[in-house]
This record gives sequence, C-alpha cells and structure tokens, in this order.
Amino acid sequence: MIIDKLIDKIKELENPTVVGLDPRLNFIPDFITEKYYLKYGYTPKAVAKSFYKFNKHIIDAIYDIVPAVKPQIAMYERYGIQGLKAYAKTCEYAKKKGLIVIGDIKRSDISSTAEAYCDGHIGKVKIGEEEYSSFEQDFITLNPYLGSDSVTPYLQACKDYEKGLFILAKTSNPNSGEIQDLVVDEKTIYQTVGLYIEKWGEELVGKYGYSSVGAVVGATHPEQAKKLRELLPHTFFLVPGYGAQGGKAEDLAVCFKDGIGAIVNSSRGIIAAHTKEQYKSAFTDEHDFANASRQACIDMKNDLRRCID
Repeated sequence: MIIDKLIDKIKELENPTVVGLDPRLNFIPDFITEKYYLKYGYTPKAVAKSFYKFNKHIIDAIYDIVPAVKPQIAMYERYGIQGLKAYAKTCEYAKKKGLIVIGDIKRSDISSTAEAYCDGHIGKVKIGEEEYSSFEQDFITLNPYLGSDSVTPYLQACKDYEKGLFILAKTSNPNSGEIQDLVVDEKTIYQTVGLYIEKWGEELVGKYGYSSVGAVVGATHPEQAKKLRELLPHTFFLVPGYGAQGGKAEDLAVCFKDGIGAIVNSSRGIIAAHTKEQYKSAFTDEHDFANASRQACIDMKNDLRRCID
C-alpha cells in the first residue's frame, strides 16, 4: 500500500513534512531566470526551464530529510504545455530521488471524464499492446463535490497501481466555511464528506491502520480538524495551511494520533526561505540558495515534533 510507504518514510525520517513545490517567478534567483531568458527570450519555455532548475535545486537540498513533495499543478499550468512539461519532469526527478510525490491537481468530474483524468494522473493509457504512465505521482488530490461517481473511478486505479488519494474535506482557506460548515441533517458538509472519504478507503487500509484514501484537512481550522480526527480513525490527513497561511504546530497537533496520522505541507515557507532574513545566513552565494530551504525544513520538523510527540 502506498500509504504504508509514506508512513514508513515519515517514521524513518521522524518528519511529517511535505514540501509544496509551487514555484513563482519572484521566488527564483536571477542567476537561473537570466540564463533561460538569454537562451529562450521572455517566453513560457524560459519560465518552465527556470521552474524545473529551481525545483531540482530544492529537491537536491531536502530529499534526504523530508518524505514527500507536493507540486501544485496550477503554478505550472498557467504557462501552458511548457509549464506542464516542467511539472512532469519535476515529478519524475523527485521520484528518482526517492521522494513520495503528491500531485496537487484537485480534479473533479464524472463518468468517462473522471476516468480520463484518472488514467492520465495515477493510471495508465493503453496504446496498441503497450501501457504508459503520464505523470510520476504516488498520490493526487481530488475535489469530491460532484459526488461518489467523481471519485470511484480512481479507487480501482489505487488498487491496480498502488496509488493514493487525498480528497478535500475541510480546506485551509478563510472562506471554506461558507459551504463546508453548513449543517445538513445535523452534520456539517465537511463531516459528511469526511465520512464518505472513510468509506471510500475501506478496502485500501494498510498495516498502520490508515487508508490510501486520505483527506485534506486545513491546519487553520483546528476545531474542525479535531472533530474529523475523531470521526475518521482510518483516514490519513494531508494538512495545508502551516506557516504562511497562519497555521501553527499547536493547531495541527489534533490531526495526529500516537505520533502519526498526518503529513503537513509548507510551500513558500520552504521554497522561498532564501528570500527571508532569518535564513540568509544559511548561504553565502546565491547558487547555494537551497540551503535556506533545507534549514527551513529542519526548523519545521523540530517545530512539529515539539507538538506531536
């Protein structure tokens, strides 16, 4: 089970951190972008090349101290096909370095369209007698608000190809409560969705008692997270919102049980650490900027362990 592999890496490294690879041009040092602007002009190709080079620096600096990375596809998609090439190459490189890859794609659709998304992201496509994988991802994120038929096509792929899902339950954004906190039949929407997630994952529970069908539960809503942890004993949590969005280690401790049960995301707090005064002492040359990301990972690990051990 892929969830067991993720938990094994978390336990081995004693670090429940996932690094969000969500590059933006203002995060990337000039020595990278200038090289590709000179070669390709001010074009999407130059940006995509810069993103991949930047990501490689980050991955090389952190692969031995964190279990997973989470590239957000929107940051690449905005640059079209060239951006998607950088996304695919980033996933592939992260896998080669031994990292678990969580593709943050948040897809949602039904019937044959859901099957197509599934085949493209965690399944395979058959061409003649050959089968091909399009992206090297271990988990992907999904939006469940079209109902069960938007999720079930992915469940078989999880079984067939040892993949996993993280399905939106209670998200970290400030206005999530407009829909997710509504009460229907004495339960909130996020609780109802959580119960579906627990059910969808029943046949994918691994050796630690957690399913490869997990839930996205924001660090910025600790009371709701606590309720979901109690309600969903076999559901592993992907927890966004730590750091830049305001979530604190004390807030997200409720997502864990006996030291496991969740992995916590930080994106700009790690990949843009080199822009912060507190981390500038971690590197003396701009080419070593990723050392700041490594130190930010270490600091996050220590902060989390302080609250969940």
